[in-house]
Amino acid sequence: MSKYRYFFHIAYKGGNYRGWQKQINACSVQESIEDVLSKFLKEKVHCIGCGRTDAGVHASQYYFHIDVSHEISENLLFAINRMLPPDISIFDFSRVDSKNHAQHSALKRTYNYFIHTCKNPYLNDISSLYSLDLDSKKMQLAAQLLVGEKDFRAFCKTPDRHNHTLCIVSKAQVYRSSDNQFFRFEISANRFLKGMIRIIVNQLLEIGQGKLSIDEFKHQLNKQITPCPLNLAYPQGLYLSAIHYPFLESKNPANKCVMLDLKEWISSELII
Repeated sequence: MSKYRYFFHIAYKGGNYRGWQKQINACSVQESIEDVLSKFLKEKVHCIGCGRTDAGVHASQYYFHIDVSHEISENLLFAINRMLPPDISIFDFSRVDSKNHAQHSALKRTYNYFIHTCKNPYLNDISSLYSLDLDSKKMQLAAQLLVGEKDFRAFCKTPDRHNHTLCIVSKAQVYRSSDNQFFRFEISANRFLKGMIRIIVNQLLEIGQGKLSIDEFKHQLNKQITPCPLNLAYPQGLYLSAIHYPFLESKNPANKCVMLDLKEWISSELII
């Protein structure tokens, strides 16, 4: 039977899910989408995602692919979206060559982590509240140490489950609003490890508070010394923001679905 491969470009709020990957006795983004597509397309559908996100983590741009036995009309997009939960949205989908893979063909991934320092009930589930006085310049100096090909074993929850812990980071940047109430950390790399970004953000927050020096952070990174205790930043501030493929140009910009409440961060000034 002939198979047709489709790439789906989506976004989701992760607060109601135990992450992307399907799990036993837990609600996942993958399972929610597979159930809808299987019913709609009248065949068993298996979604291959571009990566995993932890429980409570969001994706303002995410891709998965499926293989089906018949072509899918683009006119069905609205109907499929109506069947999905309100916190999952499909922007578009397109047929691709069978050699293109949502996970293995990705060249680069970008994540953003959002922080607000003044309690706001409207931001509670889409950003992380840290009522802290942060030195963003020190945080940025530390972030720059991440750029390049580095061994991130120290900043991984399960390093022994990976074939290796090398990652090539092309960007690591701290932003803040002019009133110091909003912060954003952006990082791009060819791959990420389990818990890596939330561990790094926690370490940057420690540096911003003066609890950890830049030299100590550098020593942890270079000597693969795992922080003790190994703490992770809150999940709700983390967004998978962009996936880059050599064969695919998205019709929708990254962060399209980020709420208007986050506009302060999108236009925040650069910390040097």
